[in-house]
Amino acid sequence: MSPSDALASPVFRTYAGIGIGVLVIAGVVIMALRRGGRRTLDHAWRSYCAWLVMMPLALGAIFLGRTATIVFFTLISLIGFKEFARATGLYRDWPMTGVVYLGIIAVGVVTIVSDPFTGEPGWYGLFMALPVFVIAGIMLIPILRDRAQGQIQAVALAIVGFIYFGWMFGHLAFLANSAFAYAYLLFVLFAVELSDVAAYTTGRLLGHHPLRTTISPGKTWEGAVGAIVVSLLFALAMSWTFPHFSAWLLIGVGLIVGVGSQVGDLAVSVMKRDAGIKDMGAIIPGHGGVLDRIDSLIYVAPLFFHAVRYAHDLR
Repeated sequence: MSPSDALASPVFRTYAGIGIGVLVIAGVVIMALRRGGRRTLDHAWRSYCAWLVMMPLALGAIFLGRTATIVFFTLISLIGFKEFARATGLYRDWPMTGVVYLGIIAVGVVTIVSDPFTGEPGWYGLFMALPVFVIAGIMLIPILRDRAQGQIQAVALAIVGFIYFGWMFGHLAFLANSAFAYAYLLFVLFAVELSDVAAYTTGRLLGHHPLRTTISPGKTWEGAVGAIVVSLLFALAMSWTFPHFSAWLLIGVGLIVGVGSQVGDLAVSVMKRDAGIKDMGAIIPGHGGVLDRIDSLIYVAPLFFHAVRYAHDLR
């Protein structure tokens, strides 16, 4: 991955064109409706302005190359964990949060360095073993400070924070080491966002049966089905970027996106409901925090990663 590779890649150029085209069309439509006096579009305008920043950042990191991509997603993991720690109160426990921060940085480092045994980019063996070492470090904190009261909750939150927001999401960055990095990374990013949009749109137009009334009252079974259908169709539409995928694997990754993105969204909704907050943060106007944008990716990234690695390896 490099700027010259990105410019020469029809896959990167296609996705970049789709992204730019969607932003241009959406901007024209929203501005036209706003000029027509549709004040109810203020939230849509704020969301659009946020996407004007988020999409170029993601595409820019991937354009710059493998290292920039891994660093970018590692920073996203760090910010996402910070939001989680603040929402749950773990942030007040600096030794615990410090170990998790170091663990997330370690995920980024082993993703960048080469495997010392094979010379291939990304130390996969250590990447898979990292949870053992980080969890051991987290469990060591109460022992070192000779404290027992209230430590179960802190330890549990720290482990969830690392595994979920650091290691599971870190699988997305590891895809940058693949021979098909542009196809894999851009498919996951675009497909997950498209699935989210399809779930929302289908739910608003056709939804009558709530999916989970307590966790997320706005989501419906109709929206869930719509997201799965659109995800399958998108996987088939972009099959030319995966010439080595069988029809069954295309269906599999379509289902991974369609189902996994919704489970990831609902999982973070559980955390927000339990913490009594609407958004995990406010860093992105119109979208809440970073976790409110990557929640769907957290489930999809490792499932997609291991499905592809099992079928074809990453090289």
